[in-house]
Amino acid sequence: MSNSPQGQKAQKPQKRRFGGTAQQIRSALSFYKVLAYATGVMLLLVVVEMIAKYGFGSDIIAGGTSAATGETMALGFNNVAEQTITGGFNLSTAVLIVHGWMYVVYLIADFRLWSLMRWPFSKFILIALGGVIPFLSFIVETRIHKQTEAELAAHPEAAARY
Repeated sequence: MSNSPQGQKAQKPQKRRFGGTAQQIRSALSFYKVLAYATGVMLLLVVVEMIAKYGFGSDIIAGGTSAATGETMALGFNNVAEQTITGGFNLSTAVLIVHGWMYVVYLIADFRLWSLMRWPFSKFILIALGGVIPFLSFIVETRIHKQTEAELAAHPEAAARY
């Protein structure tokens, strides 16, 4: 076997095609980044709420009145079985609702970036898991951001779509 150029075919670099312009992709990346951090923070608040609810049997209440002393509380833990706080705003429920809707918007941001980059479906699922596993959204966002920027830099010919 010889290592001459005649014996081997020269491999052409694979041409990369994006689903949008570089500006559209960077816009989608920024939107995804904001939602990844917001969803990650909300998910950490959900973890705190779950620990309070299932670990201590309490809801987190803002602005309620203590049933025992009658004094107004800025923030407190309401024992679900004994109802130690009356009135107020149930932060536990609010955190769950806000995180749920924020995750829906996070999935939209994920889908937008995924479709513009034309990645395999498995990458969409990996990014989507970032919103349901604590701390994963921060890790995945950092990696996706670096990979997207690297792909845009490596394939400038693919950016001009329109």
